[in-house]
Amino acid sequence: MTTFFPPLTRAPLSEATAFLDAYPDVQAIDIVLSDLHGVGRGKIIRRHELESLFTSGRGMPASLFAQDVSGHDVDAAIAVMEDGGGDSRCWPVPHTLGYQTATGRGVVLLQMEGTDGAPCPLDPRGALLAQVARAQALGFTPMGALELEFYLVDNERDADGRPQPARAPMTGRRLSGTNCMSVDELDEMAPFFDAVYEGAAALDLPMESLISEYAAGQFELTLRYRDLARAADDILRCKHLLRTTARRFGMAACFMSKPFSHSSGSGMHLHLSLTDALGANVFGDTAEGALSPVMLNAIGGIRTSMAASMLVLAPVLNSWRRFAATVYSPASNTWGTEDRNVALRIPAGSAKARHFEHRVAGVDANAYLVAAVTLGAALDGIEAGTDPGPEGQGGDAVYPPMPRSWLEAIEQFEASEAMKSLLGGPLHQMFAAVKRGEHDALAVTVTDLEWQLYGTTL
Repeated sequence: MTTFFPPLTRAPLSEATAFLDAYPDVQAIDIVLSDLHGVGRGKIIRRHELESLFTSGRGMPASLFAQDVSGHDVDAAIAVMEDGGGDSRCWPVPHTLGYQTATGRGVVLLQMEGTDGAPCPLDPRGALLAQVARAQALGFTPMGALELEFYLVDNERDADGRPQPARAPMTGRRLSGTNCMSVDELDEMAPFFDAVYEGAAALDLPMESLISEYAAGQFELTLRYRDLARAADDILRCKHLLRTTARRFGMAACFMSKPFSHSSGSGMHLHLSLTDALGANVFGDTAEGALSPVMLNAIGGIRTSMAASMLVLAPVLNSWRRFAATVYSPASNTWGTEDRNVALRIPAGSAKARHFEHRVAGVDANAYLVAAVTLGAALDGIEAGTDPGPEGQGGDAVYPPMPRSWLEAIEQFEASEAMKSLLGGPLHQMFAAVKRGEHDALAVTVTDLEWQLYGTTL
């Protein structure tokens, strides 16, 4: 299958003029493009430049997609590029221009355009749009939401120089203990989260419920279920909002999968379903009360390429530490109904609103890529009529073995024709090159722990 990249839908100029009219005192706007890692790259432009961004676009180097997570060029990734990394045109993503209450600036997401009006084949958002277009050609509209788990950490380190949980703004108490789903702890954090919700309202970002998660300083935010491309946009926007707001409170929002060795990891669970031309959920239960065959085929497709997709779901070295304790962090190829220890969970609830939850991705993954490979693999399964296999935690034996390390994940991804098909050849090659470059750089780095264990002992 050749990946089809449909023409970009650009935000209309009317969004810019409405924003300028609504916020006459705003003098600057953050323009943000997601790189391969989901890190926002871009510029801060002045007020008078906003309309030209919407009418003429803005040049930015495609070599941003050849950078590692720290922003350094990866030589093998640069070699993938055929244009020498020159500027490509970026355009505003519809419905993402808004006002940041924390900074007093505007913000808008960008998407990069290729030479033919389609997304740049290296842009992760373009890869998702290609799978959305494929779903639409089959008569489906993909719907979804991603949950966001994260830590709030203090800007001050502890006595040993290590990161530590933040202090509650209301009481000054340093967060401690598990306190899972503690309402009192949320109240202590209320000044911060009130500011976050105020910011979300100004951005028209559909932020919903909040809980204290399974570790000191760990929280989870849910976002409204809606069309999948906008749901992925929501994650980039939400991370930006959390970071900018946290800085104003003397803390930092941490999106590592496993920031603390003995505490819970942070995931980014994807909830997914498909609607038909009339808006009906094709994953809804049958009239006889059985699970939808279309949904089961989708699960079968995802299981078929689960092992190859692990580099997208767990993209950095730290990602793999989250799987060391597998409670609620499944690194398996399993599915089940209302079971939080499987990778693909079908939640209980309304039969008409049935969907499944992909629980493997860490919060450090790129939401566009996670959504692209999950939707694409689901469509593969639907087109092929793939059986999902047996339900339960022991049902993964018939599929390719799951990678046991970051290096194995890189190797399986590199060799995968399925991932190449779903992401397109250039993006597949670029992502593999960047991740192998990151791996090789870390492999030769001597850590403080090695000095502690071996430096004066051996």
